Amino acid sequence: MSSNAPIAVNRLSVSYRAVEALRDISLVIRPGRLVGIFGPNGAGKSTLLKAMLGLIPNTSGSVLYHNKPLMQQLDKVAYVPQRSQIDWSYPATVWDVVMMGRVQKTDWFRRFSTTSRRVAAAALERVGMEKYRDRPIGQLSGGQQQRVFLARALAQEPEIFCFDEPLAGIDQKTQEVIFEIFHELVAAGKLVLVVNHDLGETIAHFDDLILLNQSLVAYGPRRQVLTKENLYRAYGGRVMFAAGEAA
Repeated sequence: MSSNAPIAVNRLSVSYRAVEALRDISLVIRPGRLVGIFGPNGAGKSTLLKAMLGLIPNTSGSVLYHNKPLMQQLDKVAYVPQRSQIDWSYPATVWDVVMMGRVQKTDWFRRFSTTSRRVAAAALERVGMEKYRDRPIGQLSGGQQQRVFLARALAQEPEIFCFDEPLAGIDQKTQEVIFEIFHELVAAGKLVLVVNHDLGETIAHFDDLILLNQSLVAYGPRRQVLTKENLYRAYGGRVMFAAGEAA
């Protein structure tokens, strides 16, 4: 097992132009568990992830890892944004994108080492995209693009993996590959955080759930969080979840 520490989120709040997006979030996220961030549209799921990493400013609160601000330790984090936030017209090949995961280990002005090339090649092979290495990233399908960015995250060799809606608009095979790798990372003691909007069958893959609706509705093991009361508080009304069970 990895010796990773948990991430401690303490009273984190975020506002956009005086509109409260997240209110007073406190939780401890532990490694070795696949943790999903769920909630309705506008609940603050992506906002929580970005605020934890310091990618957007918080109004108050702290996020600590090894008792230091997480935003000061981003070399230990791999962050994969939503596909809609990536410029797919950028003239980069699959190999270029995966090698970007090695920049922090190498720095921009030095040549990539044999080790870095070997790590990147192994990551590309792990996601089943090695034969596309010379293909421009913009010419790939959504599922293929998501696999390439997963390979880039693996190539970083981080302690913490953060994914913002990695399952949106992908094929079934890619979904299987992604969850297989997520479970491998968790088994290795990594800390894996995944924003997901789907309350369907994929929810069964997660160990712990963070259920949000601007404030924290519930957090803990999946079966404890997925109660009718919690889902009503988060979503209101009648909710379908876990492959058709009605709440």
